[in-house]
Amino acid sequence: MKKIIFVLMSILMVTSLVLSACSQSKTTEPAVDEQGYPMDQAPFDQADQGYPAGEMPPAEQVDAGYPAPISVFVGTDATFPPFEMVDETTKEYIGFDMDLIRAIAIEAGLDIVIESKPFDIVLSDLELCKIDMAIAAITITEERKTKFLFSEPYVDAGQIITVKAGNTSITGKADLNGKIIGAQLGTTGEIEAKAIEGVEYKPYDTYDLAFLDLINGQIDAVIADNPTALGFIEMNPGKLMTVGEVFTSEFYGIAICKDRQDLLDKINPALNAVIESGYVEELAAKYLAGQ
Repeated sequence: MKKIIFVLMSILMVTSLVLSACSQSKTTEPAVDEQGYPMDQAPFDQADQGYPAGEMPPAEQVDAGYPAPISVFVGTDATFPPFEMVDETTKEYIGFDMDLIRAIAIEAGLDIVIESKPFDIVLSDLELCKIDMAIAAITITEERKTKFLFSEPYVDAGQIITVKAGNTSITGKADLNGKIIGAQLGTTGEIEAKAIEGVEYKPYDTYDLAFLDLINGQIDAVIADNPTALGFIEMNPGKLMTVGEVFTSEFYGIAICKDRQDLLDKINPALNAVIESGYVEELAAKYLAGQ
């Protein structure tokens, strides 16, 4: 009887030790999340660190303590030759401004993403800081300075009147009374057209539509930035001509979201470096020569 009791007690002791060991094993095994990462070693919240969710920054940058490159979104309206247009073969954005902003991005160490939209929408998006900056033959004005930051100017471009080739009834601004005048929405050309007494102003979404109507005799004149007007004249030889003198003094600049002083601080030194290198003169020779 004592032997049986001794055996039973031995079995109970062994069972107790086994259960105790199992219990200890379960409590020391680390819990894991849905991806299988130990909870106490789960990956850092990448979004909080400025990285896209689900993406790790390049290993060499993490090791060096640098954040991953952040794209800078640039708005344009690729209907302003010779400043911005679309290459029909490659479908890439080309032109004076496009070459310039890419050179500035390289100089400033920026990763830029360019998107084209109608000019008035580009300015609206920039005012709301939906994009970081815009380059689209944008004239620097006092009103626009209340909405955006501006880089240093890079092109002098005043307004001029364009008419159909052979038109002798319009020789300058004084002859526009009673005429139908076209310009693109949101541009300084529109501002000037609306300010001329006695004209019928016709707005257009893009300048190419305005100049097409001018060629077809649907309107009497178009008011646009001088380089833009000359670009369309070159694209339509023998069909258009400018009249009178440039009647405003204006400069193009890169417009930047009002909240991005940090970006402006990178753009201006890079722009100055590109100008001093002679590259802007090369662009003028490439895109504006003979205009």
